Amino acid sequence: MALKGNLRDFSITQLLNLINLARKTGMLRIRGTEAEALIYFREGRLAFAALSHEPNDLASVLYREKKISASQYKAIRARASKTTDKSLGLLLVNAGYLSQEEILQSVQTAYVDVIKRLFAWAEGLFEFDTKSPPPPGRILTRISLENLIIEGARRLREWEQLQNEIPNLNMALKFTDRPNTNLRNLNLSIEEWRVVSFINPKNTINQIARAAKMNDLEIRRVVYGLLQAGLVELVRPELETPPPPPKPIHTALEGKSVDEQRSLVNRLISRIRGI
Repeated sequence: MALKGNLRDFSITQLLNLINLARKTGMLRIRGTEAEALIYFREGRLAFAALSHEPNDLASVLYREKKISASQYKAIRARASKTTDKSLGLLLVNAGYLSQEEILQSVQTAYVDVIKRLFAWAEGLFEFDTKSPPPPGRILTRISLENLIIEGARRLREWEQLQNEIPNLNMALKFTDRPNTNLRNLNLSIEEWRVVSFINPKNTINQIARAAKMNDLEIRRVVYGLLQAGLVELVRPELETPPPPPKPIHTALEGKSVDEQRSLVNRLISRIRGI
């Protein structure tokens, strides 16, 4: 019987700890809000990991790890697109392009990176099936889970702290009044610059996160850093300019004297009776 649940009740770190302690073998499938993750374990060790929304074949992994150039990547995709990862790795080693150690290290880095990104998933349905085989033709590894579990526990503590500091992502940000601060002179990371470019009292933190393609943990981490540096402050989002109030309706009797109103009413009654 497969183990099923929701990440809201059973975190990634707890799943890894269970698989590690029980020396489990099988496939863990996690369906998140925007992607699906496939992780295969052999005897409690990480063997394979991939996310559905990005290429995870060996050529793509080597290109992301800067082990092959853009032209080499295009050539491989054009000439060996149907070649399995194991066969491609063997071809690259025999041709002298890469060593076996370089390929294995790139694959291990890619798999570990997937697990680390899963630590930011707060919701998602998971299923662990001991009968599911590993993906065919993929390079399998034997990565110990202990360090990943420690990393996951650290990130969980960080997540809880950031949730306490920034509990509401529907708040907006605005720059503080610091005339002596020049953003161009600050040593901000690429992620921080991306967030800074969207800061506006009309943009909520949630909207900034979607525009910058960041998850909840990443956006909270950047915003917390900007808050601690005194560069921004939390404000309620400014609403769009409300539509003008409807103009008052003026009746035909408005501004008329009593006699004029009585005469006008009598004429209306006469017209109605004549219809």
